[in-house]
Amino acid sequence: MHPNEKLIEKFYQCFQKRDYKGMNECYHQDIEFSDAVFIGLKGERAKAMWQMLCERATDLEIKTSAIKADDNEGKAHWEAFYTFSQTGNKVHNKIDAVFQFKQGKIVKHTDSFDLWAWAAMALGIKGKILGWFPPVQAAIRKQASDNLEKFINKNSKS
Repeated sequence: MHPNEKLIEKFYQCFQKRDYKGMNECYHQDIEFSDAVFIGLKGERAKAMWQMLCERATDLEIKTSAIKADDNEGKAHWEAFYTFSQTGNKVHNKIDAVFQFKQGKIVKHTDSFDLWAWAAMALGIKGKILGWFPPVQAAIRKQASDNLEKFINKNSKS
C-alpha cells in the first residue's frame, strides 16, 4: 500500500473515532478544503471545521472504499451516517474525495456530494422540495459558514 493511501486511511479512521487532532495531523499546514457546503477553507479554518464536526457528532459512522493514491494525488469514496442535529433527521451522505499531497501530508482535499440529496435527508420535506434551488443552497452554505465562525470565535476565547 502506498504511504499516501495509508495517510487517507488514517484520516478516515480518525474521523470515525471523532479524533480531529489525528485528522488534522494528516493535513499540511497549507491545507485547502472544499465541499458542497464549505467552499475554500484554508489552513486553520479547514482544521477547525473538522473539529466542529467531530465535537458535534453524536452517532457518526464512517465507511470508506476505493482508496487509491500515488506520490501526488489520491481519491476515496466515503459514506457518512449520522443524525443532523438541527432536525433530528437521519443522513446517509455519499461522498467522493480527491486529494493532493505535499511533503507527505494532504495539501488539498475536495469532497463532492449531491447537496440537494443531502438537503432532502437533513432538512426533510423543505430540503426535498427546495434543496435544488440556488438561493436555498446558498443559505445552507451561509449558515454553515456562520456556525464555523461562531465555533472558531468560541474556541479562540477558551
